[in-house]
Amino acid sequence: MDIKSNSERNQTGILFICLGNICRSPLAEGIFQHKLRECGLQDQYIVDSAGTGDWHVGDLADPRMRATALRYGIDLKSRARQVNEIDFKTFDLLLAMDRNNYNHLLDMAKGEIERERVHMMRAFDPDSNDDFDVPDPYFGGDQGFEYVYHMLNRSCERLLTMLENK
Repeated sequence: MDIKSNSERNQTGILFICLGNICRSPLAEGIFQHKLRECGLQDQYIVDSAGTGDWHVGDLADPRMRATALRYGIDLKSRARQVNEIDFKTFDLLLAMDRNNYNHLLDMAKGEIERERVHMMRAFDPDSNDDFDVPDPYFGGDQGFEYVYHMLNRSCERLLTMLENK
């Protein structure tokens, strides 16, 4: 993966995207920020999350996802927002949680350079077995939130390793 910075800043911009921005993407944002702080790298990255849909704009993450994250020392404080065209200029990587989000982002992208910024989040999961969708735990039970936490934790770990070794 070749990261082409899209600004003159000395930071790499990472945007995590799911459907409503209340479960998967805020968790990925929180995990990645937590890992950056643990490594002392928080000033080298701009990290955010967004949703392809607009029905949760302004809401905190789902309480079940916040509870799951807190069990691992991660406090999810971001508020849901909808992805927009400016994000393609602000962020170097736009990481989709599932194929529908990925296709939505590709449809939004203006040109090849912006399309090259879009990737599947789970492509970084060493346990993906070529299944690149992060399942949406919204309609399931607590074990689904836990499962998604571990999946995103592995993915964020490998993403950070790859970015720091580029």
